[in-house]
Amino acid sequence: MELDLMEKQLKAVADANRLRILACLKKGEVCVCDFTDVLNISQPAVSQHLRKLKEAGIITERKVGTWKHYRIQENQTSLMRNILASINEDSTCRCKINSECVEG
Repeated sequence: MELDLMEKQLKAVADANRLRILACLKKGEVCVCDFTDVLNISQPAVSQHLRKLKEAGIITERKVGTWKHYRIQENQTSLMRNILASINEDSTCRCKINSECVEG
């Protein structure tokens, strides 16, 4: 594994809020709107955490209307597979299918 990628991924997971995001995403895809309630931080702060995880290749996003939904990237480095395996799934985190986060 490239040392630069390893450094980026380790920095990305070296934060309690980002680890909580990953614990939520182990259950499946989550809308950005749900993370503000789970983490009890502002939406811009949530977006910054998600950006760092995305830039490290750990998560991916898809746009649904004006909202973005996030999930763990399928292809992970062995380092990230081991880290993700050690994180307990947070079953309280799940995307609410309602008019606030899903347009349609």
